[in-house]
Amino acid sequence: MYIAQEESFGPVMVISKFKNGDVDGVLRRANATEYGLASGVFTKDINKALYISEKLEAGTVFINTYNKTDVAAPFGGFKLSGFGKDLGKLSPSLISSLRVLIKERST
Repeated sequence: MYIAQEESFGPVMVISKFKNGDVDGVLRRANATEYGLASGVFTKDINKALYISEKLEAGTVFINTYNKTDVAAPFGGFKLSGFGKDLGKLSPSLISSLRVLIKERST
């Protein structure tokens, strides 16, 4: 699917179906792109969310939320989605393998 493999800038979210329990298949599809700026994981299982976020090739992984950021958090992507990180206290010393996790608080 073309839209899932391009780095779109705008209000675009790709939601795709997968077989129940096929987390590794989802990860293969999610990482089969040249880009890796941000991604989102929506699930009730926080352990599954953390497992997936560790395996995703993206600079920022949102958990049960999307596009809520902190200005103090480093920002940048993996692969062709930029070099290094911008913003944040540590950004001058960071390499591009740092991943930022942002999780919505439970109510």
